[in-house]
Amino acid sequence: MKAICILIFLILSNSLHAQVILDTLYANNKKSVALFFPQAIRQGITGASHFVFTYNRETKQYFGLLQAQRGEASNLLVVTDDGQVYSYILKYAEQLPKLNYFMSKTESIGTEVPLSLKPKPKQLALDSMEKSLAYYKSFSKYLLKTTPKRLASKKRNGIKLQLQKMVYHKSETYLVMEVSNTSGITFETDFLKVYSVSGNKKRKASYQRLEMKPIYICNYPNKIWNGQLLRFVYVLPKYVLGDKEKLLVELQELNGGRKVTLVTRL
Repeated sequence: MKAICILIFLILSNSLHAQVILDTLYANNKKSVALFFPQAIRQGITGASHFVFTYNRETKQYFGLLQAQRGEASNLLVVTDDGQVYSYILKYAEQLPKLNYFMSKTESIGTEVPLSLKPKPKQLALDSMEKSLAYYKSFSKYLLKTTPKRLASKKRNGIKLQLQKMVYHKSETYLVMEVSNTSGITFETDFLKVYSVSGNKKRKASYQRLEMKPIYICNYPNKIWNGQLLRFVYVLPKYVLGDKEKLLVELQELNGGRKVTLVTRL
């Protein structure tokens, strides 16, 4: 009786399958009828004790065995590992039309949990990423409103690159930078990269340069017009420079040879 109530609830909770016509399976006490499902069986319940459905409860398997004693018709409810629900009418028969049934996913009458309520790992990951990016943006905007300082500066060919702040916050490092153009020619950015460097560049064996990939950039300077000054924030995973390491920022022009390289020990 309990199984029948569960079956009714599941059918009513999924309007797409409200009018499902259930297939009939036949069994007796002389032979075992094997039922194979697309996913491992998590739960199987019969509506009457004279029908018995056995499956491995310790090691998940894709099949179960059905047997029956003479009696009135009943039902079988099976839930597989992926949450799909299968339901069948059970009847006793002396002569069995089939000994093996291979169920397809299209026979499912619905899902254990409505599809709209199922957790979606990919979506959850995307939501978490969006929240992180929103926070990076918010904190970057806050830093851009604070009073600028000057930790390091480099000017070349009328393009000036300045590192104004280096802020450690939570699990990230925020670099507040400023670029200005007084060259008389618009500067289009090819790339802006940040590296940690150690050793002596003249001694190639000891020189190491490791690019620090950003996780977010606020107000990225794609194009700096003549006379324009732009401030932006470069967000990196938290990284503290060692005693012998330096920070290198490289700004390269697109379709041009101008490049500004800023190096600082901090």
